[in-house]
Amino acid sequence: MQLQQRAMDKNWQKKSLESKKKYVRRLERADRNKALKLLPALHNEAFSKIDCLECAACCKNYSPRFKTPDIKRISKHLRLRESVFIDTYLNLDQDGDYVVKSAPCPFLGSDNCCSIYDVRPSDCARFPYTNEDVLIKRKKITLKNAEFCPIVFYVLERLPD
Repeated sequence: MQLQQRAMDKNWQKKSLESKKKYVRRLERADRNKALKLLPALHNEAFSKIDCLECAACCKNYSPRFKTPDIKRISKHLRLRESVFIDTYLNLDQDGDYVVKSAPCPFLGSDNCCSIYDVRPSDCARFPYTNEDVLIKRKKITLKNAEFCPIVFYVLERLPD
């Protein structure tokens, strides 16, 4: 089966879970410099084959961290005082980070589009981190992301051993 079909296959999540040990070994053994050189091309290839708007699992089930610059930028965009924005949309999590109060994200539309896309949190803009060193450095988050994000699955499948 071609990788593109496998990534788009509705069973990709099952395949990702079945491959978890393989991904752990791959991430632990990866030549960091070689992997970092490959990631931008793998990232672009994955995004050319997979449409995030068909999925939006990240926005439906998880929250990014809202850092101070994000809160300032989004509050200004929404024409809300920062304190009102925080009180309306955010909670502090156990790590002391601001996250959305509920899932799905309150800014996710029924069409899976983000109503604050141009000013979205930096975590959202960077997600799924498949073109940066986070993929290798933060193995735990990469493996978690591979369970719900077909882009991460695609990149991990293509990353050489």
